[in-house]
Amino acid sequence: MNKDKITVVLASNNMHKAEEIKNILGDCYIVKTLKEAGLENFDIIEDGETFEENAAKKAIEVYKKTGIPTIADDSGLCIDYLNGKPGVHTARFAGENATDDENINKLLSELDGVEFNNRKAHFICVIAFVDSDNIHEIKYFRGECSGYILTEKHGEKGFGYDPVFYYPEFKCSLAEVPEDKKNEISHRAMALKKFHMKQNIII
Repeated sequence: MNKDKITVVLASNNMHKAEEIKNILGDCYIVKTLKEAGLENFDIIEDGETFEENAAKKAIEVYKKTGIPTIADDSGLCIDYLNGKPGVHTARFAGENATDDENINKLLSELDGVEFNNRKAHFICVIAFVDSDNIHEIKYFRGECSGYILTEKHGEKGFGYDPVFYYPEFKCSLAEVPEDKKNEISHRAMALKKFHMKQNIII
């Protein structure tokens, strides 16, 4: 096992996401948020059409500013019945600066009357990693978590759409799953496990 910790900048100031990523990556990494890297007010417009495009843009821009290996996460919820929506617009599904509750309410409204079996959903996470001045050498790690969208919220844990995302294996919403269990099966965990393997670190 490599005992030297790897320092990376996370191209985000989303504290929920940062805490989750730090917990998943564990003690082998020092993860700095944008604020901790001195870029608290650094704003990146996520205007890509895919998770890969958005993640790459964030990773490249932050690496250019810091020179420190950078990981950027772009993730979202894709609903089969809605032809993949909200997708890359997940965080702003109900509009710019929408709250979690506003986004959930809009999603439930669009699925109103749809039977459970037709409410299949996938959380998707793409991690982009840049550790070289050759910005064309971007490494991508993709993870997915599949389930169904409930008709109402259940649970108090998690964040985002977790209260309405039913995970069949656990027979409950992700907001009812203990954090350590969620961090084993989430889309972000799946992507970060692939990142672990690429760094030749045994967890």
